[in-house]
Formats: sequence, structure tokens, C-alpha cells
Amino acid sequence: MLEVSNPFDALTILAGIRRWVEIETPTDAPAEVNRLAMLVAEGYRDLPARVERIPGQSGCGDHLVARSSWGQDAPGILVLSHLDTVHPIGFIERLPFRIEGDSAFGPGIYDMKGGAYLAYHAFRQLCLSGEHSGLGITHLFVSDEEIGSPTSRRLIEAEGEKAKYVLVTEPARDGGKIVTARKGVGRFEIFIKGVPAHAGARPEDGRSAIRELANVIATLESMNDLQRGITVNVGVVRGGTRPNVVAEDAYAEVDLRVPTMADADDLVSKILDLKSRSEGVSVTVTGDLNRPPYEKSNAGAALFEHAKQLAAEIGFELVDTVTGGGSDGNFTAAHTATLDGLGVDGKGAHTHYEQLYISSIEPRARLLHRLFQTLR
Repeated sequence: MLEVSNPFDALTILAGIRRWVEIETPTDAPAEVNRLAMLVAEGYRDLPARVERIPGQSGCGDHLVARSSWGQDAPGILVLSHLDTVHPIGFIERLPFRIEGDSAFGPGIYDMKGGAYLAYHAFRQLCLSGEHSGLGITHLFVSDEEIGSPTSRRLIEAEGEKAKYVLVTEPARDGGKIVTARKGVGRFEIFIKGVPAHAGARPEDGRSAIRELANVIATLESMNDLQRGITVNVGVVRGGTRPNVVAEDAYAEVDLRVPTMADADDLVSKILDLKSRSEGVSVTVTGDLNRPPYEKSNAGAALFEHAKQLAAEIGFELVDTVTGGGSDGNFTAAHTATLDGLGVDGKGAHTHYEQLYISSIEPRARLLHRLFQTLR
């Protein structure tokens, strides 16, 4: 009896992931992102799929859309992945691809080249087996997720509205948990204008922008409500010129995380309406929600239960979780059943020890393959 090779062999898949990882793709290096996009597109050449490259804009790389040759006339499955990473060019010298025990290391290997490759591999195996899934499959690879998807958001939303299901290949959380909800993300800039004066000779003539910034920060900090899952973080501050000058200018950057759209509407308006408490000092706030909350819907819950049953058949337990980090799934969850965190398990996203767990490759590749086979 001939031995049948395992189409989901972890080390074979890992070799493919390695090829993607060893092309460094920080968001701000569009030529390198495009080099990886070319390699990804090449992988679809012998498959029943049509590949479209959408030229990059605003300093970002190209987006890639791979569509199955079947099922494109009805709502189908949209897979969301990103090719960009946060690690700068040259970081691979600090974090070269290597294997230690159950871990494989490399820049972007966990977030999210591992997961993106798993979905490609699962689609490839579906095609090589001669199967067609019940639904058409569209795999969208974007180039700018790590900076909030400013040039791909419209494309993601348009493809998401056409789909019946959205599968996001962001990495698993906390030991393999899948993501069924994410907080919305807001970003704001605060500009404060005061009146300069000599801090020793004529302090009464000045109106300190830094003092008013302190008032603003206190107001923002009071908006935090950890029990409700609301966080407001002033992460960047600048101001003044010299210690003996009453500061004329001050500046801050603020991050907002909210679990629901009701919270978003409330907090965004409060932040944009911040007023100065100091006479002669102005406060100007710009910004908005850049990722809406991804709330667990009935359709999303049903999709999770289906995936959970498939995982049990494969041999592992699938547990869901909520996370504060945003993803491209935030753009689709409001109108389309969305399941996130379908990528590899591991740890250290965005760090010098980023790694995937090799033991997670086969079961999670098989789960994506089964989702492609069974979703109707």
C-alpha cells in the first residue's frame, strides 16, 4: 500500500511561510511589499483563480485580490490578510528565521504572514484535490493594515458587503483562542495654543499651553472605564521651547478603545468637544474613529459555533475571546458574519522575539480548509 503524503505537513507549510517572512515588508517600504505581492500572486498562477493587483496609493504598496474561478456570481467567502509588518528593513538580522523546539521565529511570522500563508495553502489544497467549495472564495491581501488600512478600507468594506462570510487570518490569541469581537479604535491629535512670556520677569503676561494640556489630560484620563472596556490613552505629548519661557504651544496624541458603537458615539464627541479651561488659551482637537467596534453578532456567533464543531472533528478545542486590538475584521463585522484570529498560534507580535508555534500550523490550516469546504 502506498503511503499518502500529508498535504498539511507542518514543516512543508513552514517552508512556504519562511519564503514570505524573509521578504521584509514594513508598511513604509512599498517596493518590498510589492515584491512579496508578486511572490504571492505567482503562487496562484497554476490554480483556478484570477488575481488582480490594485496599485498602491499614498506611499503604500499594492493590494492583491485572488478570486476563485467559481462562485463569484453570489455572496461567498472573503479571506482578509495583510502583507505589511511593523518591523523595519534590516530587522531580520536581529530576528532571523530560525527554529527552536516548537517555535519558528521571524519578523511578521506571527502577525500575520503565518496566517496569511495558511489560508493560501488551504485554498491551494482545495484546488489540487479537484474540489470546488460550495461558495466562491476571495482572498484579499492588503498592504497597510499595520497603519490602520487607510488606503484599503474602502476595498475591504466593498468586498465585505458582497460576502456571506469573512475569515480573518490575524494570529490566534492566548493559546489558540479565536477572536469574535474587537474594540473600535479612535485616534486624535490635540493642539493647544497659549501666550508666551518670560517665566521669571513677566510670568503674568503668559498663558501656558502646557498647563492647559495638563487639564486636558486629566479630563481624558477621567473617561477611562475599565469595567466597561473603555480606554483613553494619551500616548504622545510635546510642548514648550525652554524652561524659562511660558509655553506657547503644546500637543498630544490620543488612543481610544471602545467595545460598542454607542460607546464610540459618546466618547468621540466628548473628545472632539474638549474646551480650554484657561483664558487666552485655545484647544483644537482633530481625529475620529478609524476602526469601528467589531461586536459579536448572531451571525458571527453561528459562524464561530460552526468553526468550533469543525475544530473538534479535527481534534482540538476552539475557544473564542474578545481583544482590544483592531483588525480589518472591524470593517466587516457590522454587516457580514466575521471570524477573526484564524491564523497561527504563537506570541511576541511586533517584538524582537516574534514567533509562531509549529504545532499550531497543521490543525489551523486544516480548519481553514474545512471552513472552505463546508460553509454554505
